[in-house]
Amino acid sequence: MQVEQRGRRDAPQVDPDAGVTFVMPVLNERDYLRRAVETVLAQRVDGPSELILALAPSTDGTTELARQLAAEEPRIVLVDNPRADIPVGLNLAIRAGRYPTIVRVDAHSELEPEYTRRALATLDRVRAANVGGVMRADGRTPFQRAVARAYNSPIGLGGGAYHGGTQQGEAESAYLGVMRRAVLDEVGLFDETIRRGEDWELNLRIRRAGYRVWFDPELSVTYWPRESWQRLVRQFAATGRWRGELVRRFGRGNSLRFFAPPLLIVTILLAVAIGVLQATGVLQGGWAVAASVVYLPLAAYALLIVAVALGPGGGTGWRDKLWTAAVLPTMHLSWGWGFLRGVVGGAHDTVDTSRLGTRNTPLP
Repeated sequence: MQVEQRGRRDAPQVDPDAGVTFVMPVLNERDYLRRAVETVLAQRVDGPSELILALAPSTDGTTELARQLAAEEPRIVLVDNPRADIPVGLNLAIRAGRYPTIVRVDAHSELEPEYTRRALATLDRVRAANVGGVMRADGRTPFQRAVARAYNSPIGLGGGAYHGGTQQGEAESAYLGVMRRAVLDEVGLFDETIRRGEDWELNLRIRRAGYRVWFDPELSVTYWPRESWQRLVRQFAATGRWRGELVRRFGRGNSLRFFAPPLLIVTILLAVAIGVLQATGVLQGGWAVAASVVYLPLAAYALLIVAVALGPGGGTGWRDKLWTAAVLPTMHLSWGWGFLRGVVGGAHDTVDTSRLGTRNTPLP
């Protein structure tokens, strides 16, 4: 992975017992919040710690649960995030924190027991400004497990290091991240105009300032994906659109792997157009035969999806394999379409609406 670096600077070290601030943006996470908080509070650190929950306006009882948890545990601090944007919530939580190391956590995830202790040791060892590990997706239902398999597969999300890398080293970005507060203060906090991909953009500024962003495969976080097809489509469409916005803003600072899903969309549209021209007789003879080459990459893609679904990565049993065969194109197509829209027209005020509904509240 090519990492842009200007000069070389070591991030400041801090005393082992100086304390850690965990920051967690929260929106409609009642089913996951308690367990996520428990794994944070169970982290062993030498000094004091605190967990700042940035509460967006939830509709499923999450805010009430958060208040209950805060009443039970003095280390939990609540801050309001009325705008509900993730980068805004993160900045509010960071500003409310008291300690020199920031650990970003997600309400839809669970930290391994030694996650923070090892991350702090890695920060000191390599003098990095940000350290991240592997996102290990898991699921509670057949659909969610299929999405998790796609997350954990190189074909699902393009093979980023934190989706299955095994070699530690400098990285383009970091999943969640354990960061030095002094570096954040220097380069600026999360860009509140970027609603998705805000971590990538922050790490870009960290690297441009000369600091290291480090990947450590021994760090592991369990992530729970979206629970329904509609929410998955909304999540990936919004994420893809913001990735397209980042390409508009930063161009070459994005990996080439991000262009595979939009290229698939373009190929499908071209194949449809050629198919119509062939069916109506506009394309005939040799021209029609030559134009049919556009179908080959789509056939190869379909065979790849079938091969992945039928292989070990497709799960066990026909039901798992069918879900895998359905989920992978869903992720690719929704992300790719969002990406094209973002590149052409920008992201504007696009938000991820996949968590705005609950089991008791219809999705808008």
